[in-house]
Amino acid sequence: MQSTNLGNKESGKIWHRKPSPATHNGIIVNVVHSTSEYHPKVLRFLNVAFDGSGDSFIAGDHQGNIYVFDLHGNRFNLVQRTAQACTALAFNLRRKSEFLVALADYSIKCFDTVTKELVSWMRGHESSVRSISVHTSGRYAITTSSDTAQLWDLDTFQRKRKLNVRQSVGIQKVFFLPLSNTILSCFKDNSIFAWECDTLFCKYQLPGPPEGCNILYKVFAVTRDGRILAAGGKSNHVHLWCLEATQLFRIIQMPTKVRAVRHLEFLPDSFDAGSNQVLGVLSQDGIMRFVNIQTCKLLFQIGTVEEGVSSSVISPHGRYITAIMENGSLNVYSVQALTQEINKPPPPLVKVIEDLPNNTVSSNNLKVKVMSGRVQRPARCKERKNQTRVLKQDLTGNLENKENELSEGLNKKRLQVLLKGYGEYPTKYRMFIWRSLLQLPENHTAFSSLMDKGTHAAYLDLQKKYPIKSRRLLRVLQRTLSALAHWSAIFSDMPYLPLLAFPFVKLFQNNQLICFEVVATLIINWCQHWFEYFPNPPINILTMIENVLAFHDKELLQHFIDRDITSQVYAWPLLETLFSEVLTREEWLRLFDNIFSSHPSFLLMTVVAYNTCSRAPLLNCTLKDDFEYFFHHRNNLDLNVVIREVYHLMETTPADIHPNSMLDAFVALTKGQYPIFNQYPKFIVDYQTKERERIRNDELDFLRERQTVENMQAEVDEQRAKDEAWYQKQEMLRRAEETRREMLLQEEEKMAQQRHRLAAVKRELEIKEIHLQDAARRRLLKLQQDQREMELRRLEDEIERKVQMRDQEIAATAKDLEMRQLELEARKRLYEKDLTASQEAIAKGIREDTDAHRRKMVLEEHVFQKLLENSQMGSRRTPRWKEAREKEFHLQSEKKASALSDASRKWFLGQETNAALEHEEVPWLQKQHMDSTCLPQTLRLNDVSDMDSSTQIFSRDKPTEWNHTESDLLKNVRDLRRGLTARARSSCPRPHLLVT
Repeated sequence: MQSTNLGNKESGKIWHRKPSPATHNGIIVNVVHSTSEYHPKVLRFLNVAFDGSGDSFIAGDHQGNIYVFDLHGNRFNLVQRTAQACTALAFNLRRKSEFLVALADYSIKCFDTVTKELVSWMRGHESSVRSISVHTSGRYAITTSSDTAQLWDLDTFQRKRKLNVRQSVGIQKVFFLPLSNTILSCFKDNSIFAWECDTLFCKYQLPGPPEGCNILYKVFAVTRDGRILAAGGKSNHVHLWCLEATQLFRIIQMPTKVRAVRHLEFLPDSFDAGSNQVLGVLSQDGIMRFVNIQTCKLLFQIGTVEEGVSSSVISPHGRYITAIMENGSLNVYSVQALTQEINKPPPPLVKVIEDLPNNTVSSNNLKVKVMSGRVQRPARCKERKNQTRVLKQDLTGNLENKENELSEGLNKKRLQVLLKGYGEYPTKYRMFIWRSLLQLPENHTAFSSLMDKGTHAAYLDLQKKYPIKSRRLLRVLQRTLSALAHWSAIFSDMPYLPLLAFPFVKLFQNNQLICFEVVATLIINWCQHWFEYFPNPPINILTMIENVLAFHDKELLQHFIDRDITSQVYAWPLLETLFSEVLTREEWLRLFDNIFSSHPSFLLMTVVAYNTCSRAPLLNCTLKDDFEYFFHHRNNLDLNVVIREVYHLMETTPADIHPNSMLDAFVALTKGQYPIFNQYPKFIVDYQTKERERIRNDELDFLRERQTVENMQAEVDEQRAKDEAWYQKQEMLRRAEETRREMLLQEEEKMAQQRHRLAAVKRELEIKEIHLQDAARRRLLKLQQDQREMELRRLEDEIERKVQMRDQEIAATAKDLEMRQLELEARKRLYEKDLTASQEAIAKGIREDTDAHRRKMVLEEHVFQKLLENSQMGSRRTPRWKEAREKEFHLQSEKKASALSDASRKWFLGQETNAALEHEEVPWLQKQHMDSTCLPQTLRLNDVSDMDSSTQIFSRDKPTEWNHTESDLLKNVRDLRRGLTARARSSCPRPHLLVT
């Protein structure tokens, strides 16, 4: 086994010498990727994917290095470094150089292996992508994670559809079926659905596993033809599902050491037409076992307990298996080497007779080489000639060899020896061997002309008589039978032809040409003389079988005669079905391996052998129904014993009763055109054809008449039905109306009750709303109250702070006022002293003026009195009145002078005080001063005004000169009063300012 370490190399050779894989393990090369640092470590490979050709694959490790391995060109190349682990790979896209890789950040990227550039970047998953499935056309891809599956268009790299499921269910795998447009979705609850890719229409759902199977599917695999699905999980059972029939048809139980299945994959084969027969099963012990799903035989295995397999991928053509080992390395296996023991050729036909023991030539020096077509002599010894003789075949043998030579380089005799040695042909090459033995001409043109004629009238209603679940299989059977009927008219009237052809149709359903030619060859050779007594069973053939049975087992034949059992019961059912009802698929294939390799009489001898080998149960049967059941159902019979018995009968049967003396040798179909088949009583067939045609025409006429009558009857019935339906409808409408009325009444009652309930509920809600509003209002009021209390507390604090500041300012101002009061008092005394002197001077001047005026008035009054006395001598009261008025005048004048002097003095004192206060500019002092001065001034001014008014009253009767002097004085006093009042108003502080 060669081993290659990638190291830090970006390219190189995979192996350095031609690989020669051993048979026991089949390993071509082991690939390891380790770093060349001081402490080297192995970079584990995580995923592998083959391309469409199967000769190249890509592999990604946990650091994101992606390599391409070309097994045909023996080269590897590093194509990308993603810097993160890859979780899935796909390398079979439409553009051969591109590949998809799913990364640990839940994204999918497309790279080109040639340019090593990023082609596209797709996002949309919210968890790691576990698998990537690419459509056969390479246009679409499905990426699957645990919670969703997404369908991508690889032409535009856009997401088309998305499948979401409940988290409790989960997705196991979603993938395309090969060679079809079907998507298979497998969920964690064992449900499996098939969807149409274009419309996403659900085509079918597989039923659940049978009861008692406690298995949850985790891994899946599908054959290349998309017909069989294998599913496994935490169990040693593998379930095989037929997708066409949507049913479970087999359960394979693995060895007891297998406890869980981790991976499943079918091994492709070039000769099985996609119906893969070998399934690889990777179990928990790291060993991948390859088994035949038909025979359930273990063929080979890869991996050991010490070096287990983690996962594996098989190339599309089935030549290579690339396995990721548990240690992180890659193993590339050769399938041919692993299957060498299975496909080992038969032992050589020619044996060399050695010389006597006393011969000097040792037998160890003899080498026998067996080649097809001629006999090789032993290699000669260098010292002397070999004494061994080779038995030469005579001329007759050479002629037989020529007759036994088949196409494709095969020899019939050698195939017969191989068949006798192994009991059957290799499954892998069986179809190829059959085609060679039957020498099929493959006349495509002739077959196409038969197919172009369409479905034969005799098989239009085939499904009614033979209901087959698979529509595809039914169509193939219908086309094959129609082609046979078009080839020869008798095959349109053979009731057992579908039974005879069905096994071959099922076997060759993917190649209808081969299927037709195999059935036609079978009819020409192995069904000779079957149609001479048509439409009855072949009495002549059944007589041959009865004669052979009478010769070899008279007791059994006598038993049949005693129970009135004819050859139509114990022989004809086996012939008309070609043993397909009594044998399994594998047994039937083995039987026809021998039939096709032998004389046509072998089939008749097989009927006799089947009876003689079953003589024990047949001798115990007494009822005809038991015999009929026996020959129409499978029985516990070893086919190998039957086949050995057939060969024994072929050798021991006398020639006079031997069927080969009455049956011709094998004749192949002619090339180009198929031969004419008329080995049947033509007049009977023609007569039956005519009768059938006449009956068909009569039947058509009858059907037309019956159709007319049925149409009329149908019209009458339809009219009657319409009338009945109309009456019923009217009755139903009436009942419905009554029902609706009752329902309306009930609904009205319910509505009334509901209204009452709603009203009550509404009241309750209103009450609750009121309570809630009240509670909200109380909360709001409380909140407002709390806010106001807080505001009041804040204002109280502010007032207290301002009061304290005011008290402090008042105290400071009071101290200043005390000092200034002392100064003002001193100034006041000085001002009063000066004012007193001024007032005395003014008062003196006023008194002098008053005295002068009084003297003048006295003088004038005296003169006036004199004049009065002179004019009114008789009146004595006048001088007295005048004296009283004069005295009163003198008193008023004195009072006026005194008031004026007092007012003038106080006015001057106020003026000086105000000037002092304005000079100091102390508002509070001004207020205090004005409080002490304004009001007395006002009172005094009022006194002056009172004096003024009294003076006015008093001066009404004064002389002109006095009035003039008095008016001037009063005017001056009024002007003085107005000026003092305006000044007092401007100097006194306003009330609102004082409050603030």
